[in-house]
Amino acid sequence: MAGQSPDNTSPQTPAPRHDASGGRFTLTVDGTDAVLDYHEEGGVMVITHTGVPSEIGGRGIAGQLVESAFKYAGEQKWKVRPECTYAAGWAKRHPAYLSLVE
Repeated sequence: MAGQSPDNTSPQTPAPRHDASGGRFTLTVDGTDAVLDYHEEGGVMVITHTGVPSEIGGRGIAGQLVESAFKYAGEQKWKVRPECTYAAGWAKRHPAYLSLVE
């Protein structure tokens, strides 16, 4: 798609940052943080919350966070349990990642 990089982030949107010890992915846009929280249970990433403040909503930011989390889980050879309703819906819309869903 024109104007986007190969990883689907726009040129103005950086990649999410990952704090593995804190169980959080963060994406800062226009000085505002969007987050995805998770914890690991015996080889399963449990996604508990995805939050994007309304002032930066509607830009695909939650999807970027969830995709980053799924990619990381795959790299770790973990399964994913999306307890967050957004993450669960995202997984259903992205069949390439369904093999990771517990």
